[in-house]
Amino acid sequence: MAERQRADDQLGFVLHSYPFSETSLIVETFTRAYGRIVLLAKGARRPRSAIRGLLGAFQLLALSWSGRGEVKTLMRAEWLGGHRALQGEALLCGFYLNELLLRLIARDDPHETLFDHYSRAIERLAEGRPSGPCLRWFEKRLLLELGYAMRLRSTRSGEEIRPEALYTYAPEEGASVAQASEDGLCIHGKTLIDLEGDDYADPRSQNEAKQLMRMLINHRLEHRPMLTRQVFRDLQNL
Repeated sequence: MAERQRADDQLGFVLHSYPFSETSLIVETFTRAYGRIVLLAKGARRPRSAIRGLLGAFQLLALSWSGRGEVKTLMRAEWLGGHRALQGEALLCGFYLNELLLRLIARDDPHETLFDHYSRAIERLAEGRPSGPCLRWFEKRLLLELGYAMRLRSTRSGEEIRPEALYTYAPEEGASVAQASEDGLCIHGKTLIDLEGDDYADPRSQNEAKQLMRMLINHRLEHRPMLTRQVFRDLQNL
């Protein structure tokens, strides 16, 4: 029998929730010390529930839970204050970050550094920072946390990246000089250098970095489509 777990006042964010019975919710959370934890919030759907308004996304919470097995029982949730609510494009970007965590991070696997990066990315979006650089900043750190450190200053053969040269990038191997007949995504060396330094002032670097990170994320997802990307595309076509 699984050992009963009790945790009090753990820093966490709600990633996703959905109804469970007429009065309760299942809540997917991302906590600093425990990683992704699934909680049963009993009675959270009742109109007079004390925690009904606390279990929204993108707000830092102190969470307490107890129980055995994969789904624990939420005992208490406390809002810890912080930034303003995400709106518009920033809100969609926040949901994209949440979907990345739900799809790529295993449950019950702590990622304290990634938690801090996620918290900072949400703060930046709430501050109205440009969304593209915020997403690239987080995606790169997410891949690193998953064990994939991008080599951005040298090719797979060890040659220094040249800013105006064109390169291809293999997910498991890194960059190589693009050949004249090369098909697929080609990226300027300056983009790789700018990506390493989180510098997206150059529009070309920002656009190519977006394409590169999308390819690498797709590889990690085994090319399974992401719902939030489809929502972005649908909105752009309105």
